[in-house]
Amino acid sequence: MTSSQTVAPDEATLVGRARDGDVRAYEELVQRYQARMFRLAVRVLADRADAEDVVQEVFLTAWRRLDQLADETAFVGWLYRMTTNRCLNVIRARRPQTELDPETAESPRTDTRPEHAVQVSSQLGALRAALETLTPEQRACWLLREVEGLSYEEIADAVGAGPAAVRGRIARARAQLSEVMKPWR
Repeated sequence: MTSSQTVAPDEATLVGRARDGDVRAYEELVQRYQARMFRLAVRVLADRADAEDVVQEVFLTAWRRLDQLADETAFVGWLYRMTTNRCLNVIRARRPQTELDPETAESPRTDTRPEHAVQVSSQLGALRAALETLTPEQRACWLLREVEGLSYEEIADAVGAGPAAVRGRIARARAQLSEVMKPWR
């Protein structure tokens, strides 16, 4: 390895340094995980502004409570849990439920056939609407599994439920989404 190549410190090292007051170490943690937490929040909340607020609050809270994290290797799981819980609180505070913001959806590729782009756009719209019909807990569990690729145990830790409850929520979400999305098969 040449002197110009450096190995990025692992998560536990950065967490340890941040605990000791190293702001740069914490900034690196934020850079590593901010996009992931935002992606989760925007998909759960279907609102970019709310998602930005949630992620900002989560990272601020994490910085303030870093000394409460028992295991330095559990930082990302801790972030998922805080982000999920904060999103669920935001959803519970919304009454009545707001409509999905079309700006939050990723646009289909425009370099394909126009009819295909219209179909993909329609499918994404239907999926967004179907996700809104799920309970907030089902939606969070489904997104953590299907979009973020977390294990059932990681999801259970993130949402504060047992793995069996998570499996049940995901199974109900899948069944409901499958029913709603039948016309698109």
